[in-house]
Amino acid sequence: MTVTVSVLGSGSRGNSTFIRTDEVRILIDAGMSRREVAKRLESIGEDPDGIDAVLVTHEHNDHASALRVIVKDLPIRAYLTAGTISALKAEEYELNGSSIIPIKPGVAFAVGDAEIMPFSVPHDAADPVAFSVTANGVKITQLTDVGWLPDPVLEQLRGTDILILESNHDLEMLRVGPYPWNLKERLMSRHGHLSNTAVARFIREQFDGQARHVVLAHLSSRNNHPEIARQEATRAMNFRGLNTDHLFVTNQDAPSPPIWL
Repeated sequence: MTVTVSVLGSGSRGNSTFIRTDEVRILIDAGMSRREVAKRLESIGEDPDGIDAVLVTHEHNDHASALRVIVKDLPIRAYLTAGTISALKAEEYELNGSSIIPIKPGVAFAVGDAEIMPFSVPHDAADPVAFSVTANGVKITQLTDVGWLPDPVLEQLRGTDILILESNHDLEMLRVGPYPWNLKERLMSRHGHLSNTAVARFIREQFDGQARHVVLAHLSSRNNHPEIARQEATRAMNFRGLNTDHLFVTNQDAPSPPIWL
């Protein structure tokens, strides 16, 4: 009885995370091409067509661009909030044995042996959520595309065994970087993306320290660097006396090594 987790890719060019339980194989988001998702599944030893369900966090292309093709090609269940369904016009998708199932933030549902909790997050999308997935006594929480960490979001992170957390940008790199100021303001806003500094503050002040694996995700290729993100999180974990042996940084171009619990 194990749970397998691999971040297939994370960043502005596409996001998708694979979770396998005893009974089901789940994707959180499908922001890469159908072919690329299949290739990355194969590279970690998984069936490229063996997906039972897709959980979609929000409608932005880097999270949902492949959904239309996947529900046409594979008989899967896709779970989206009503706002995301509307924003994607998903009711118009061609479904060959697939189904699109509306979900509500704060209302748990089951997919096979996995209990899934969608919870609202502050981000500039129609009805965005993040997900916690619990199976075989293991809780996985993925939280990206979030501008800040209000108390209801922090509550959802408690008791997590595998925490996949956005560490999008280095504040100084963003400030001096090439983006126009209005985009910089959006990224740093409460409906934008978490910085390395915000993640370090969370670890020092609010993290319950229970996660056996901490995975930093959704790094900007222009406004961050994996080692900068890793070092900030490492310093914060050292401040708390937490083990950093299982602190990982995701890659935009390759899947993360599978985690088995």
